[in-house]
Amino acid sequence: MVATAAARRRHATKGPQAAKDPHYGPSSDVHPVLRRMTAAPAALGLLTQAHTGLDEAAVLQTPNERYATAHLAALRTAAAVLAVRACPEPTPRRRQRIRSAWEVLPEVAPELAEWSALFAAGAPRRAKAEAGIIGAASWRDADDLVRAAAIFLRLVERILALQPTLPQQPPDGDIRTS
Repeated sequence: MVATAAARRRHATKGPQAAKDPHYGPSSDVHPVLRRMTAAPAALGLLTQAHTGLDEAAVLQTPNERYATAHLAALRTAAAVLAVRACPEPTPRRRQRIRSAWEVLPEVAPELAEWSALFAAGAPRRAKAEAGIIGAASWRDADDLVRAAAIFLRLVERILALQPTLPQQPPDGDIRTS
């Protein structure tokens, strides 16, 4: 009988009767709790690839390969930010020119504008390094870029992991008070 009484109490506090109970306030009374935002699976995959790329860049034996691989890791990091924050533009009647991630990144993440400028400036050098042009990147250039890409990756991980979001609340018209 005790279990039945407990079940009746639990059942009585659910459903429309709970809204009538004076001990329950309207749902607008509840203070929202900030929650950690989880990044989209695609973004997490890109961040993993960036980590792998940086690990690979650290052991490559030529400065051109090291530079190009570190730059690609930074590009994947930027793509992760775009995967989380960017919204696709509505399709216009005529095709817009294709823009690089480094051009779009400051629009969706203004706090990363300086990083975007740094890596955009290195894009032509990366293209030369990938083409195999001797001396496209020095050892110092490559090592500096590996360090910068690692810092950029850690910063983006921190930004994406600590961005609070509020829980979704129903519109005011959906609250039933009857």
